[in-house]
Amino acid sequence: MAAPGPGIRGAGWHVIRRRPTVAVIDLDAIRHNLALLRPPRASVMAVVKANGYGHGAPAVSQAAIEAGATWLGVALVEEGIELREHGITARILVLSEFPPGADKEALVAGLTPSVYSAEAVRRLAKAAAEVGHPVSVHLKADTGMHRVGIEPDRSVALATEVLDAGLDLEGLWTHFAVADEPADPFTSLQLDRLRGLAMTMQGQGIVPRMLHAANSAASMTRTDSHLDLVRLGIAMYGLAPSSELAGPASALRPAMSLRSAVTMVKRVGAREGISYGLRYAPERPSWIATVPVGYADGYSRRLSGQAQVLIRGRRHPVAGTITMDQLMVDCGDERVEPGDEVVLMGRQGDAEVTAGDLAEWSGTIGYEIVCGISERVPRVYAEGG
Repeated sequence: MAAPGPGIRGAGWHVIRRRPTVAVIDLDAIRHNLALLRPPRASVMAVVKANGYGHGAPAVSQAAIEAGATWLGVALVEEGIELREHGITARILVLSEFPPGADKEALVAGLTPSVYSAEAVRRLAKAAAEVGHPVSVHLKADTGMHRVGIEPDRSVALATEVLDAGLDLEGLWTHFAVADEPADPFTSLQLDRLRGLAMTMQGQGIVPRMLHAANSAASMTRTDSHLDLVRLGIAMYGLAPSSELAGPASALRPAMSLRSAVTMVKRVGAREGISYGLRYAPERPSWIATVPVGYADGYSRRLSGQAQVLIRGRRHPVAGTITMDQLMVDCGDERVEPGDEVVLMGRQGDAEVTAGDLAEWSGTIGYEIVCGISERVPRVYAEGG
């Protein structure tokens, strides 16, 4: 254990570390959001790729399973194996094809593959023979997003290859390109293409047991897209898939907050430059607080001159350029003290800074904000915030 370090005054928890910067993950929020979004007649896949969107995949996975998820979704074989090493036994779908050479290891770990090429089917058939047990696959169809997936007019032939190779065609799925723009008719077109493909397969005696298409946005707005399984990603973490869905997402609870503490306070005279480049200079004498978090922690340099943080329940602007390990805050005439809690994302009293705020200030999306919190920021797990 690290030597005792500063705690955070004003927080409902106490961290003993050399540095007070932490990402606090509310696992009750994960459970709440999944229960709120869970359809009445479809199963739920909790998408926990990218380390659970930065929240910590093992802990999030367990919370999601407790809330009713029966599947987990990952992007990488390594991510699936990590969950197995943490004792997670739920079904895990790898959302892209296994890389060449990874097939046997992935199957031994009990990961379910996505396929969309004949080469992947051949590799899986060989690996399945080596591991000596039946292997189920989910065929991914490209219904218009054009990232990965087999074209619809080639899908039946690939499904036939799957069956001829002795593999089980468990699922047929696709991914929506614009479901976070509810008025765009392209989502309906993609859904129609998937259903049409399933009917064509059925006409040739090929019947996948599961159809799935809905991501978070479609799960929230398109009950006709729920099919047999919905894949809950960003909304499970309490964030709206887009600004257009802020209303439907209002009942969700953000699961991550980013917190630190003031480590130094000094009085700076009017028009004295602050931080690299001396580009920020307050018009009046101000108390400037130093906070030990920077762009190496995932608090983007693009937030310089844009972001605000919470100290003692009030918003204060970040003063000047965000550095690798630290930033400064202009507290004006409010005398703050070392040890005061600083909320960079989350709630403090009646005030709040959201991932959406940070995304707007830095010109990105909420997904990138939470995924971008670096590994050197410890995740602290809480129940009920």
